[in-house]
Amino acid sequence: MRNLVVAITIAFVLTGCQTAEDGLTTGSTPTTLTGSAASAIAGDMASRLAEQVGPAGTTTIKMEKDSSDFATALEAALKGWGYTVVTDGKVGKDVKPVELAYSLDDVDGQVLARLSTPSIALGRAYTATTGGAVPASPLSIMQRN
Repeated sequence: MRNLVVAITIAFVLTGCQTAEDGLTTGSTPTTLTGSAASAIAGDMASRLAEQVGPAGTTTIKMEKDSSDFATALEAALKGWGYTVVTDGKVGKDVKPVELAYSLDDVDGQVLARLSTPSIALGRAYTATTGGAVPASPLSIMQRN
């Protein structure tokens, strides 16, 4: 009898963990941007990243090689801020680069841009326009220890 009560209690508690079919989704759709929108987003995110990482003259940023408009614009924007950007993985012996990951996702008609390093993650939503992109949310900053 005691086992039956325990089993029913566990089953009752676990039913509270289920979500409805029409709940929030965790997936997002990769987005395609025009060159001007990619440049606007990359420029804004690069300037925000520059506020958070080390000084431009002494910091090397390592990115994966990518030929997308956003990757090209982000690399150019970071170089414009004075950072050395490495995309081929070849770094000098004495150089410890900051590894940078990035993503763009289409969420509810807006573009969610994310940049992350081992110590910080930045995110912001943008509304793509014919002439570029404008921020649609405040900048989100998460610092990691």
